[in-house]
Amino acid sequence: MEAPLMTPDRDGNNLDRYLKTFPGPAGQATIVDTVESGTASLPRYINEFWTSRQRQASSLHEISYRACFKPQLPRFFINFLTQAGDIVYDPFSGRGTTAIEAGLRCRHVIANDANPLSWILTEPRFFPPTAEEAATRLETIPRDGDRADRDLSMFYHPDTECEIIALRRYLLGRWEDGTSDAVDRWIRMVATNRLTGHSSGFFSVYTLPPNQAVSQKSQERINRKRHQVPEYRDTHRLIMRKTKSLLAGLSSAERADLNRAGAGARFFTGDARATPGIESNTVRLTVTSPPFLDIVQYREDNWLRCWFCGLDGDAIGHTITMARTVAEWETVMGAVFRELFRITAPGGWVAFEVGEVRKKTVRLEEHVVPLGLAAGFTCEGIIINQQVFSKTSNIWGIGNNESGTNTNRIVVFSKSE
Repeated sequence: MEAPLMTPDRDGNNLDRYLKTFPGPAGQATIVDTVESGTASLPRYINEFWTSRQRQASSLHEISYRACFKPQLPRFFINFLTQAGDIVYDPFSGRGTTAIEAGLRCRHVIANDANPLSWILTEPRFFPPTAEEAATRLETIPRDGDRADRDLSMFYHPDTECEIIALRRYLLGRWEDGTSDAVDRWIRMVATNRLTGHSSGFFSVYTLPPNQAVSQKSQERINRKRHQVPEYRDTHRLIMRKTKSLLAGLSSAERADLNRAGAGARFFTGDARATPGIESNTVRLTVTSPPFLDIVQYREDNWLRCWFCGLDGDAIGHTITMARTVAEWETVMGAVFRELFRITAPGGWVAFEVGEVRKKTVRLEEHVVPLGLAAGFTCEGIIINQQVFSKTSNIWGIGNNESGTNTNRIVVFSKSE
């Protein structure tokens, strides 16, 4: 079910009551225990608070990106902790899940990410063209191009590569001469998302999932192992297929809401520790998921996308903080929390999603709590959303997978009025 709009008071009593009485699947009750953090005892709430089965998320969210959360997560907090017109922010925006969900709910949007790909993948979805507009534009784009300035033969059939080069040249040319419009940016977004993948819906031969691109040598090994050779893929047809999928079910009212939100949305490409473009005491809610130590290699995963979009992947990679130890991660996130405290409005909130990493040996929420407290926030508790909710003995371990982020674990902070 959708979370009803409530306004928690400054000490979080409404939040506590809401979570404790939340009806999980088949009326399943929330399990509540206590977590000790220094001298503080914090409540921890465990239930299936959101699931993809509750209500189908907008098809616009179906843009693949590494380590992204489901739209039901930001929706839960946006519905509960904000009202129309409030500012919702994500300092690690990624594919833009929080931003798009906030726009669909008539909130003001601010998004930041060190990687410009985030803007490329997010902004066009605030101004979606019709399928007819996209098809008409594609008809004007040549298919005949040269070979790439690097070896991509392990990914693409020669004719597919020529089409990619022609499309890339057209899009970069339009961007450089200032004639690029919302339809061009939509096509660039979709094409960027279709570059590599594991099905015939992508431009490439079978490779790793579409949220990362392996190196040329790694792809050659995949090809040998699978005894595969890249076959021709009609790039224009695949762009239209994905366009129709993204637009499926998008209502005229949702288009209007997105357009309004997009007109005032602010997108920053910088360090989340310093965001001078965001005014102090203005953000009602931050919903974010930060980089998890060094388990996601954003530079290596996105090298092909950066190339297609004319971005310097190496330069971008140097701006993305990849902490290799918990101590380094705490130093970076401590500075992020200090900046979040500055921009958060009195009475505002931060929902900070983390996870178990390194095969469940590190639970980052235990490290996040003191960082938020040191910045000046009050910690209202830890929310654990577990979709496979079986035996109690399994709940405390949250052991759905062997590694990576096993479940949604969100530390919730508030700023006193």
